[in-house]
Amino acid sequence: MTVVHGGGERSESVRRGLHALNRKAGPEDWVLVHDAARPCLTNADRDRLLEQAGAHAVGGLLAVPASDTLKRAQADRCVESTVDRADLWRAGTPQMFRYGRLCEALDRAIAAKRFPTDEAQALEWLGDRPLLVEGLAGNIKITTQDDLALAEALLTTRDKPVAKASR
Repeated sequence: MTVVHGGGERSESVRRGLHALNRKAGPEDWVLVHDAARPCLTNADRDRLLEQAGAHAVGGLLAVPASDTLKRAQADRCVESTVDRADLWRAGTPQMFRYGRLCEALDRAIAAKRFPTDEAQALEWLGDRPLLVEGLAGNIKITTQDDLALAEALLTTRDKPVAKASR
């Protein structure tokens, strides 16, 4: 096991992790970056990402189409406008890209003192267009106590058999 200490920003932590693969991964090898704060990833979502992003030139990320009505707020938290959600997705992890290209994207971002909120954004800044692979909404990110309770409920019920209705 290799332990890598994180950085001050997500992108710095990811880059340090990638550096640990320096002699193990080649530039064209696929790497996946996954948030430890997302413990509800299913095998089916992971496999779908591997299949679809692996067939894409750039790679991709698990994401969920936005289903809520979205509001843009003013500084005073009053509604400025309703945002059309038709083409909006909630980005998740894992995200899967070629090792060399991802290292390049993060190195350039960090050198420019730009800190992407995910790996896909760093690649977007290079002009790449990662694939959005639809995943389950249950692949939640734990940031609050409420999220932790929801994750526990999801993980507890995930493998329980579903009762079949009798006729």
